[in-house]
Amino acid sequence: MLTPVRSPLGAPGVFALPDARLPAFNPQRMDVCAFVGVAPRGPANVPLVDENWPSGYRMVSDVARPRRRSQAVAVRSFDEYVHHFGGFEGPGLLPHAVASYFEQGGRLAWIVRIVHARDAALADACAIGKLRGAFTADLDFVARNEGTWGNRLGVAVEFSTSALAFSLDPLGRLLVDPRSALAVGCCLRLTDALGVATLAFCTGLQRVRDRERARERWRLALDGAPASPPLRAELVSASVSITDGAGRRERFENLALSPDHPESLASVLCDRSTLLWPHPDWAATRLVPLAARLETLRGSSTAFAGGRDDWSTIIADDFFDSRWSVADDRPGAGISALAHSETVSQLVVPDLYVAAQWAGPEVVEERVSSSAGAEFAACLEVTTSTTASRVPPSALCGLIVDPRTQAGLATIVGLQQRVLDFCESTQAVIALFDVPPGLSQARIEQWRAQFDSGWAAAYHPWLVPARRTADAVDPVPARRDQLPPSAVAAGIIARREFAYGIQYGPANEIARQIIHLAEAQPEGRADALHGQGINCFARGPDGIALLAARTLSRERDWRQLSVRRLILMLRRTLLAEMQWAVFEPNGPDLWRDLQHAIESLLRGLFRRGAFVGRSESESFFVRVHTETPRLERGELLIDIGVAPAEPLEFLLVRLRRDGDGTLNLEE
Repeated sequence: MLTPVRSPLGAPGVFALPDARLPAFNPQRMDVCAFVGVAPRGPANVPLVDENWPSGYRMVSDVARPRRRSQAVAVRSFDEYVHHFGGFEGPGLLPHAVASYFEQGGRLAWIVRIVHARDAALADACAIGKLRGAFTADLDFVARNEGTWGNRLGVAVEFSTSALAFSLDPLGRLLVDPRSALAVGCCLRLTDALGVATLAFCTGLQRVRDRERARERWRLALDGAPASPPLRAELVSASVSITDGAGRRERFENLALSPDHPESLASVLCDRSTLLWPHPDWAATRLVPLAARLETLRGSSTAFAGGRDDWSTIIADDFFDSRWSVADDRPGAGISALAHSETVSQLVVPDLYVAAQWAGPEVVEERVSSSAGAEFAACLEVTTSTTASRVPPSALCGLIVDPRTQAGLATIVGLQQRVLDFCESTQAVIALFDVPPGLSQARIEQWRAQFDSGWAAAYHPWLVPARRTADAVDPVPARRDQLPPSAVAAGIIARREFAYGIQYGPANEIARQIIHLAEAQPEGRADALHGQGINCFARGPDGIALLAARTLSRERDWRQLSVRRLILMLRRTLLAEMQWAVFEPNGPDLWRDLQHAIESLLRGLFRRGAFVGRSESESFFVRVHTETPRLERGELLIDIGVAPAEPLEFLLVRLRRDGDGTLNLEE
């Protein structure tokens, strides 16, 4: 039953104005981290799709279409990462870094897979399989991206039919209802009075007027129509099933067989599949079933082959794009694929180099026995088994660098400087660096002296996770399975922001699932490196903890990572939330609304302790400039000043002994 509502009575012709909603700014999230590294599978060399290059089967049939070597993919869990990029079977540290990030508390990450840059065809280094038994010609299918993972793919095709209501015009041409599921490119099976079935393709639809029944019908133009009028018409569609041999399956149904149809087999695979491409040789051609008796047809693929990982071809330059610049409207390759991301705040590149001392050959443990003692018969010979489950880091021979040598350390500094140049030029993401492993304190300070930027933070030492890919207790595989500390720090940053807010320093937190430091730390090293702006992990009573959260800047104003992240958040929030103000009347109403919204944003941060000062006036200000010359040029200038609060890093404890011999502890 409806409840009666009476309108409020008032003076005739007088109505209350609706409550005006003042604009409000919502702080942008700053917990999202991007990871760039080597994976056994994942999007790479993807054909470009934009206003000039349409989607569908033309993605593979257009020879001149450019391809994007790197593509950023968002994942919200490690299971989703494995779905797109595979597990720990590759030689890189990328899966280990992403897994640790989510273990520490991360909730969203962007992943960029690195492959070698080369000008080659779509099928280069990708597995290819041939489908037989379904169409009049065998069809080749190409794995979606390069790697040996594609050699396990399998494809199957089957057909189905559905009855189509129709009538015939005086010339024997088919007429169908406009509401029927029919479009140009559909395949029809037409059966005549003698039971002979013929396959035909719809090449055109013409709207005609049915004068007897006062309605309109579609008149079909067919390619391959039977000589005698058909008694039965059926719409033919195909279904494709794809498996990758690792548990992933895809199935696409109700597919058309002509490229003219928007739901053609080739177009659907190009637009929706994550496992396969149609081969360019047939993507733009019409597919004809092998026989008109479709119920008995089922095509299956031969074994896929030709997929290569090409680990040895990957070099450091593949992480960058020399042809990309900040002025480009489109993202580039490598880390430049993150150029226009509006959510990523931190960047970790775990596979930028491979430390030579941990890139040795795979350690293999053999257990072979020929007898079980003097009183027993000889045992069966046991086959050799390996204890490691992934490709050793030495497979990335193009990335191996020895940081213990002067030339190797200079190479690492140069690569990290290129990453930092990207962050400084875009001013949208903060690089999280790892101090190269195996260095003495003097060499660490030498490495630190090469950087002076608030857009980077450094972490030391490397860590040993509880999750290992080798069962052996030998120290060599234990060192090889260590984790870059920047990945752990990225997860701690996300966890800290969700728990307390962006204004708190992302430190003084226990690293989850970390059991050891990869290198023994001399007494006092963390204290010495803290003054250098290097954030150290150290063992405490509760586990391995991150002790600091500083940047690599020499300037005091940008020394704290929380300050850099706070200012970046304000900049990103204002840029995203003020787009509505463009082309608004530049007058007092707009000035008042903007000032109110900005002050409300800053006031909320002040109440959460993001700024120093005992009052709002001491913590921030917002000034709107309304000079006439500026207004005549259509400009609006607003000065925003904030005083970020630096996190507390030290507690001073004073021990005093009085004359009577008592000890007093003061904090």
